[in-house]
Amino acid sequence: MRRVVSLYLPTWPTDRLRRRLGPDAPSPETPLILVGRQGRRRLVLAADQAALERRLYPGMAATQARALVEDLIVQDLDPVADALALEQLALWALRRYAPVVAADPPDGLVLDVTGATHRYGGDAGLLSDLIARTAEVGLDARVAMADTWGAAHALARHRARPSILCGPGERALASLPTGALRLPSDMVEALARLGIDTVGEIEAKPRAPLALRFGPELTRRLDQAYGRTPEPITPVDAPELIKAHRVFAEPIGAPETLARYTLKLVETLCAELEARALGATRVDLRFERVDNRIEAVRVGTARPVRDIGRLTRLLCDKIETVDPGLGVEVMVLSAPVVQPLDWSSRPGDLTAPAERDVADLVDQLTNRLGRSRLYRLAPAQSDVPERSIRKLAPTAPPVAETWARRWPRPSRLLARPEAIEAVALLPDQPPVAFSWRGVRHRVRRADGPERIFGEWWRRDGEIDAVRDYFQLEDEAGARFWVYRRGDGEQAATGDLSWWLHGLFG
Repeated sequence: MRRVVSLYLPTWPTDRLRRRLGPDAPSPETPLILVGRQGRRRLVLAADQAALERRLYPGMAATQARALVEDLIVQDLDPVADALALEQLALWALRRYAPVVAADPPDGLVLDVTGATHRYGGDAGLLSDLIARTAEVGLDARVAMADTWGAAHALARHRARPSILCGPGERALASLPTGALRLPSDMVEALARLGIDTVGEIEAKPRAPLALRFGPELTRRLDQAYGRTPEPITPVDAPELIKAHRVFAEPIGAPETLARYTLKLVETLCAELEARALGATRVDLRFERVDNRIEAVRVGTARPVRDIGRLTRLLCDKIETVDPGLGVEVMVLSAPVVQPLDWSSRPGDLTAPAERDVADLVDQLTNRLGRSRLYRLAPAQSDVPERSIRKLAPTAPPVAETWARRWPRPSRLLARPEAIEAVALLPDQPPVAFSWRGVRHRVRRADGPERIFGEWWRRDGEIDAVRDYFQLEDEAGARFWVYRRGDGEQAATGDLSWWLHGLFG
């Protein structure tokens, strides 16, 4: 199922201007408008959030806006610079999110993320990351994911607050206004005069009278939004991208043929990378079909590589997800993310015994399972058990921290401590019995307490907090790691409730 993301930037011109001005930019609380000429009139063409809150809107006369707001900042709109910056933003999204990205002028992007969301933990994870990354650079953004470009475009502009995820096959367009179909304004006004205000009302009408009155544009946009008519995305391209392509006189489609030409493209790409002393950490393979649709796969590597066998194996593992349709007429292999790679930068000493390199295995698992699902654990500087562990990339270098060996730690730490009912003598005796998940356990052996204090510098609520941990073994030989909140003497240290935090192997 195809998955398309629409990124909508409602205040793109003013956000871009603030980024260009940098330290000299006005504060976000100061209203800012961008003006330009339409005929003989000088109109407001863009307004930031502060200006919109002052009831200044695009289409208003510039003189009227100046009269309404005293501290208003007025600048000229630069549509050429806005378009160029939008292309650069599309290149950024291409390198980070998906192999097929295009600008959606004047204020958005469109991304075909089919098969690429697993790197972010799924569809919702990708949308969250996209919102967070754009907010970091000062861009107000709304995003939507749907099965088609038209549906995602409509939802991003009329429903996303700040994001909306439309499930595969889900229909969420019926209640949207007719303008959500990217129709000309005069056509939207004509539909309104006929009493047609929503997409669902257009869908319910007979098609022939609509096509006769409004032409093919109305039904074409409707069919594109509902997926009945394909809408190809022409991906953004950059001269600096290292790439190789192959054009076929006759369309191809057999998996073994696609794999054979994938190998040829990888050989060409790796030769170019070697000539520039570079290695790729992200590689995109696009299949341009005869029906103008683009199928694409993306693979990433933990370290920069230009090994022909390794890249070919990673790409061929994903060819089974490609639908060649009636045939593929062009294949394009590109490396959107590269890093320097020469003999002197390769890790290890050539005179020392060779170490087993697991990077190839890591790359295969990452591209199959997703980046967020593959990690290794490392110590963190904290006495609180759940904070003493952090996740690192599988190929990250060793860390200097080590775990303290004062008391044994369980082999399995629960994601969250679970409440238990325990019978114990205060102030520092272990439980003699406890109930967990509806099962009662009688304690045969116990050790403790190990006292752990709260980290007052993190939260005020931990200034007096105390946990007393015990190692327990029940009559069946199972071993548990439990703690009591509080020291049993002062009420401020905890409520004396008992919690199970881990299990020993």
